[in-house]
Amino acid sequence: MPIPDHETLEALSNAKILTSMITPAVLISACGALIFSTSARLARIFDRVHMLKGEVEALLEGKLSFPEERMAMLKVQTRKQRTRAWLIQKAMAALYTATVLFVASSLAIALNVAYGSSETAWLPSGLALLGGIFLLAASVLLLYESRYNLRFIERHIDFITFLEESYEKGKKEKAKDSRPD
Repeated sequence: MPIPDHETLEALSNAKILTSMITPAVLISACGALIFSTSARLARIFDRVHMLKGEVEALLEGKLSFPEERMAMLKVQTRKQRTRAWLIQKAMAALYTATVLFVASSLAIALNVAYGSSETAWLPSGLALLGGIFLLAASVLLLYESRYNLRFIERHIDFITFLEESYEKGKKEKAKDSRPD
């Protein structure tokens, strides 16, 4: 193996390599933060699906009131959770892909500064741009998922309102029935 010449060693020790690699490192960090929070969202979806399963089991055992209304609500909620999980999984795949591309961009910067030429100078920028596209795609998926989650929450609140109104109506009917004629 030939010993690197003085010019190559100087290029490798040049601070330009490190300063050029900082931008992809910031984007890698951003992807990491998004991956962490997206994983937490996926865990919450799993928890919610587990709760929905418990409610279905309780309905099947006859432990809950308004079985038809509850089952209809649970079917809708389960479909929404399935869609949310799919969106989160696609977003995570895009985030991991963006991370890989930003790491590759960072390495390509180092290699291009050390050994590259004008013909390969586009490679780090191309990789970073592609990583940015995947980061954008993940962000769009997460935005859509958050809007979808809002609809899930609104539907759940509507059902709670139905239960509250049914309770109040039942209370009034009991009071009316207990009055002497």
